[in-house]
Amino acid sequence: MKRPEEVTLSREEGEALITRLERDALSAEDRRMLVKVLTFYFWLLFALREAKLSLKRLKALVFGEKAKKHKPPESGGGGDGSGGQGGSGVGTAAPSVKQGKDEGGQTEAGARPAGHGRQSAEVYREVQRIECRHEELAVGERCPACGRGRLYRLPPGIEMRLDGNALLSAVRYELEKLRCSACGQVFTAALPAEAGPEKYSARARAVLALGRYYLGVPLYRLEGYQALVGVPVPDATQWDQIEHVANCAYPVFKHLERVAAQGEVIYQDDTPVRILSLIEENRHAEAQAQDAVASPSRAGMYTTGLVVQVGEQTICLYYAGRHHAGENLAALLTQREAQRDKPLVMSDALASNAADEHGLIRCHCLAHGQRKFRELEEVFPQECEVVTQALKQVFEHEEAARVQQLSAEERLAYHQAYSGPIMDELQVWLEQQRADRTVEPNSSLGKAIAYLLNPWVTLTRFLTVPGAPLDNNTAERALKLCIRQRKNSLFYATEHSAYIASLLTSLIATCVHAGVNALEYLVAVQDHRKAVFADPAAWVPWKYHTVLVPP
Repeated sequence: MKRPEEVTLSREEGEALITRLERDALSAEDRRMLVKVLTFYFWLLFALREAKLSLKRLKALVFGEKAKKHKPPESGGGGDGSGGQGGSGVGTAAPSVKQGKDEGGQTEAGARPAGHGRQSAEVYREVQRIECRHEELAVGERCPACGRGRLYRLPPGIEMRLDGNALLSAVRYELEKLRCSACGQVFTAALPAEAGPEKYSARARAVLALGRYYLGVPLYRLEGYQALVGVPVPDATQWDQIEHVANCAYPVFKHLERVAAQGEVIYQDDTPVRILSLIEENRHAEAQAQDAVASPSRAGMYTTGLVVQVGEQTICLYYAGRHHAGENLAALLTQREAQRDKPLVMSDALASNAADEHGLIRCHCLAHGQRKFRELEEVFPQECEVVTQALKQVFEHEEAARVQQLSAEERLAYHQAYSGPIMDELQVWLEQQRADRTVEPNSSLGKAIAYLLNPWVTLTRFLTVPGAPLDNNTAERALKLCIRQRKNSLFYATEHSAYIASLLTSLIATCVHAGVNALEYLVAVQDHRKAVFADPAAWVPWKYHTVLVPP
C-alpha cells in the first residue's frame, strides 16, 4: 500500500468540517478532504499493523519465541478434519491412526510410560562389565534357608554406577632406572604395552574431536577446564590432535560424497558462519572498492547442510565457506552417475538453494509456508486459521502414513485421496483472496499467501511424486550441530580450519544417524589408517564393524 497524500488540518478547520458534516452541508471540497482523510486512515492502520509485526519478529529474534499453549481438542471433534472458523475452512476427513493401549499392554502414543523417567540398564551400551559372585554360596549347594533344595542360577541382578573424569586424563609412568657401579651403563624399565607409542592416544584425539564438533566446546574453554582438573592441554595442541583425526578420516569423507551423490532424496539448507580469514578479505576488498568502480566480490559466508537418503542409510555432509547451498549441491551432483534417475531435492524457496534444476526434482518446504502464517495469527486470526488448520491436517496424514509404514506408492495414493482435496480447496481460497484484493499484496499476509501460491507445484510435489517429502525439517535439525558450534565458538580462523570442522562434523552426524558410537568409530579410523586409505568404502560408519580387526 503506497503512502497517500498527507492531510494537514488545523484543529479549527477540523471542527468546522465536523460541524458541516453534522448539518449535511458538505461542499465538493469537503468531500475531497474526507476521502483523503479516510484514505490516510486506512493507510495508517496498515502501517501500524506491519510495524507491530516487525516489532514482534524483532522481539522473537532477541528474546526467543514464547512457547504456545495449544488448546486440547473438543470432545467429538478431534478428528473431523474441519478447518477455519466454525468449520468454514478447507478440509477432508481421513481415517485417524490412534495408538491406544492394546492387549499387549502398549501405552497410547504420547502417554508418559511408567518409571518416572529412569533409564533401564540396557541403554548403557558402552560399559565395563564386572561379574560379582556370591560371597558364600555357589550353584548346586543346599539352600541355607530351607535345607531341602539345591541352588541354581538365575539371570543376574543389575546395578549401575556412573563415574566421572576429565575429558582427557593422564597416566604417569615412572620407569625404573639402574646404573652399573663399574661401567656406568644405565638400564631403564620398558613401558607396558598398553601405554602405546605416542603421548596422545587415538581415544584422546577422538574425545577432543567430539568435544569440539559435537558438544561445540571451543578449544580455549576446554583448555581452561583441563587445567582446572589438573591435566592441562593447550588449545594449539588440541588443534594438532584434531587435525590428525581429520587426516585419518579424510578418505571416508570423500567416499561419502561419492555415495551421497547417488542419493534418492536430498535435503539442503544454509546457516551463517564466520571465518576470520574471509572477513579480512572482505575488509581488504571494501578498501579497494572505495577507489574503484567495481563492487567487491561476494562477502557472504555460509555453512551448508546436505542430508542425503541413500537406500536405508542417511549421510550428512557439511560445507563452510563462500558457497551457498545451491552451489554446494551442484558440486556434489557432478559426481552423480548419468544413468541414475533425478534425485528429489527438498529446500525452502530461497533462490540461493537453486542448482541445475533440470537435473533434479525440486520440492519446497510446506512447513515454511505454515510457519509464515503462524507468525501472523495475532494480527490476522481468521485468515491464518484457515491456512494453518488445512496444513495441520496434511501433516497429520503424513504422520498416519509413517505410523502405518506405507510404501512410497501407498503413501502417494493416501495423500492424493486425503490431502489432495484439502490442498485443492486451500489453493482456491488463497487465489480468491488475491483475486478479490481483500489482502494488500505487499503486506505480511500478502507475502505469506504469495509464498504458498508462487511455488505451488513444487510445494505439492508429495501429491505427484512417490517419496517426495513435505518439509525440510531434516536439514534444519542437521544444521543445529553447526549452530551450536557457532554460538559457542563464534568463528573459525581460516578456511582450512572450517574445512576440518565440516569434515569431522559430517562423520559425527552420519554416525549419529547410523546409530554408531562416534567415539569408537573415530578411534577405529585412526588405529587402521592404512586400511582406511586403501579401501575407504569399507570404513563408512554403518559398515566398519564388519572389517574391524585388532590394530
